[in-house]
Amino acid sequence: MTPFRITGLPGEQFLALAGLPDAELAARGIRRYVADAKPGYPCRVTLADAEPGERVLLLSHTHQPADGPYQASGPIFVREGAAGTEVLGHVPDYLRTRLLSVRAYDGDDLITDAEVVPGTELESLLERFLADSRTAYVHIHFARRGCYAARVDRA
Repeated sequence: MTPFRITGLPGEQFLALAGLPDAELAARGIRRYVADAKPGYPCRVTLADAEPGERVLLLSHTHQPADGPYQASGPIFVREGAAGTEVLGHVPDYLRTRLLSVRAYDGDDLITDAEVVPGTELESLLERFLADSRTAYVHIHFARRGCYAARVDRA
């Protein structure tokens, strides 16, 4: 099996938003919510669902900054004040419990393969994608809403 690392977004880039007044967040196109269910508010920094009662921010994030046809951004939730995380060699529940759209990219940031799978099948799909020498990295999205979830690299 090809060792892999699933990485959340760096929490530092969102720290300045923590605690800002709702009006200031709204002026930046950001909304604050209080999680009222689990699952329901998947944090892209911690790679885990927020606990009920936790404050999360909903904002647009450029998850594919490549200057090319696949450049993309979309909505994400982040827990206020969250620190980044990475998971080595296994799939966290945050991904395992959802339907996923998985996209393999090459070194030129072009898609070389893509599949929609239940999260319980993600590990075997990553094995296949990462065994392909064309794959430089993989992006995972939540299939139902299309939102970016995480990045995968060879460990």
